[in-house]
Amino acid sequence: MHFVLVHGAFHGAWCWDAVRKELDEAGHTTTAVGLPIEDPNAGAELYADEIVASTPKNAGPVVFVGHSMGGLTIPIVAGRIPAAMTIYLCALLPVPGLSFDAQRPGAGTGFVPSVSPIVSPNGGTVWPEKGAIEIFFHDCAPDVAIAAARQLRSQQWLITREVTPLRAWPAVPSAYIFCTDDRVVSRAYSVRAARSLLGVEAIEMPGGHSPFISRPADLALRLAALAAGAK
Repeated sequence: MHFVLVHGAFHGAWCWDAVRKELDEAGHTTTAVGLPIEDPNAGAELYADEIVASTPKNAGPVVFVGHSMGGLTIPIVAGRIPAAMTIYLCALLPVPGLSFDAQRPGAGTGFVPSVSPIVSPNGGTVWPEKGAIEIFFHDCAPDVAIAAARQLRSQQWLITREVTPLRAWPAVPSAYIFCTDDRVVSRAYSVRAARSLLGVEAIEMPGGHSPFISRPADLALRLAALAAGAK
């Protein structure tokens, strides 16, 4: 099976490296996509274009995995490329006809890090290292958490402000995974969104918002098992 792995806000294709290694060793193939998150003019359509361009043409039906903000884009791509499945990981989900901000989704957990993100003059948001570790990588080994925090990028927000270009959900199997110690996306939102928008029960796994960093072997096993069930 070919997995196309789509990162969330502030991250990049690098965040999937350990999961890709696990999936590759299990006999799967993978693509990790880097989204143009620093471009103030890039929304879901441009994100989707990047995913389409990055997906191998001979991959066959693929499994799209969207982490966090990546969940706003993968259903759009699954309507453009043959998809075996979409998997939403600690993810935000679009509602056709609305922007994500207009949903008033109540997705957050209420966790407040000791150091807040910084808004730059061009409207992008960046995370200081300490705050990033507290909210994204708190369950990682300290050296791993520091290395990950230092790779985060500036995030622009057209993706949440625009009305989603998704018109209808793609007719492919879907799954939703949430993490029990996630400090970004709440369990309540995950369960509600999975049921109401995907028609599935959310699956829980241990850990914080970044299981691809903190427990890649466990995550890879879960992704592969879900994909096998969709065949």
